[in-house]
Amino acid sequence: MQQGDLVISADFGTSSVKVGVVNGDMNMLARATEEYPIHLAAGGVAEQNPADLWAALARAVTRLRQDVPNLVERATTLVFCSQICGVICADENGRPLLPCMTWLDKRAAKLGQSLIGGFPSAHGYQLGKLLRWLHIANGAPSKNGMDPTVKMLWLKHNEPEVFEKTRWFLDVKDWLVHRATGRFTTAAESANLTWLLDSRQGRNCWSPTLTKMTGVPIEKLPEIVDADAPVDKLTPQASAELGLSADTLVLAGTSDVTAAALGSGEVEDGALHISVATSTWIAAFVTGRRLNASHSYATIASSLDFRPLLVASQENAGSALSWAVNISGGNSDGETLAGAFEDMGEPQDDDPYFAPWLAGERVPVDNETLRGTFHGLSLHHDARALRRAAVEGVALNILWSFDSVSKVKGVRRAGPISLVGGVASNPTFGQTLANTLNREIRVGEARHAGVLGTATLAAKTLGWADSTFEAAARLSDNTVAFYEPKPERVDAMALRREKFERIRRQLIRSYRD
Repeated sequence: MQQGDLVISADFGTSSVKVGVVNGDMNMLARATEEYPIHLAAGGVAEQNPADLWAALARAVTRLRQDVPNLVERATTLVFCSQICGVICADENGRPLLPCMTWLDKRAAKLGQSLIGGFPSAHGYQLGKLLRWLHIANGAPSKNGMDPTVKMLWLKHNEPEVFEKTRWFLDVKDWLVHRATGRFTTAAESANLTWLLDSRQGRNCWSPTLTKMTGVPIEKLPEIVDADAPVDKLTPQASAELGLSADTLVLAGTSDVTAAALGSGEVEDGALHISVATSTWIAAFVTGRRLNASHSYATIASSLDFRPLLVASQENAGSALSWAVNISGGNSDGETLAGAFEDMGEPQDDDPYFAPWLAGERVPVDNETLRGTFHGLSLHHDARALRRAAVEGVALNILWSFDSVSKVKGVRRAGPISLVGGVASNPTFGQTLANTLNREIRVGEARHAGVLGTATLAAKTLGWADSTFEAAARLSDNTVAFYEPKPERVDAMALRREKFERIRRQLIRSYRD
């Protein structure tokens, strides 16, 4: 058992890191958020400098040392979760050879389509390849170019010297753990979403068949380690840069997807939760592999003993809401989304509709060329009408996916749903989602579910609980908001959904044509 009574837990998102100091009662004693830039450019470029993430962590820990007396002595464990599906090319010393291609990077879309395509085909996939992927990995690379393997192949075609010099292909969390400890590891989710993992029961290892089929050298892929496993202590350099003891133990850590599942407290089989932040996903732990190829979602192997985690991920949520605030005369950087949506006025029968596909879509239609639109605009529509449409549009987009996910074998079809992520703290959105799904919505530590979920990984090491899941289950008792569907709005949203489904089909058809 590690000495000390606190853990430092860091959740690396798309634009910032949230760092918290958590105790054995799963209470956050202090927290700090530090931002870092993301470089977006034409052609689908979405890059980050890994050093910016590490520097942000160091700034956050410095603030926390000032807020928590004796933090260095008391917090002897450090654990990370992070955004997933990034690719960092690292040399044998862990030095990045290029900026990280983040999850949002779509440069490889055309290459991805050529990787998966061919004759005969089904849903855009060559049948032989598809069957091999589904049998071994329970899924296949998406058509939008955002999965890591396709990004690796993009590098092979466009940066061949870098590809050859790369010793390790790392996800974001993997590089951070290396930066802290000097070791190269990865999480099961990161491995699974390369679609190079053999996720069959009893296997759970890199697949020689799939790496050979895709052309990714298996020797460039790091060791897969359980999220709550100790990796090593801080290196002297990392200790000095973070201002923490060299005896601080670093755990292997996990993805933001598993961290959110733990942070929601919904760790029983079939219990759904929804994460709404920059993007959104609907997820639940289930008893075995599940797959819906036509709607582009499946279970992945979570980083806790490869326990299956059903995940249906959509690309647009908080990002679309922030965009709507900005284009309707607000400033999402200067005001919270909750504040921006407080004074929207009453919904009107002729309010416009909003398709929030500003960055394409993944579930239940995998098409990176889809783009957002307002439909049904009139001269009398003002900024408040646009914001109402945006909130409803994101909620209806989630319902589009939720309809399919809720029918999966083993998923609970009744009872409250836990909502996490930054947007979950927006009361307007929470109530709108309850009305749209016609389900009760429970909100806990919405903005910090990732930090708390990640902290549960230290529970066994620090003697707080017998397992991570036992510690995470305690978080389900922490409710700060609860939304019940309002019957009149449930009926109104059902009517708007019916009309919007016709509009949606026409929009999708226009992009396919």
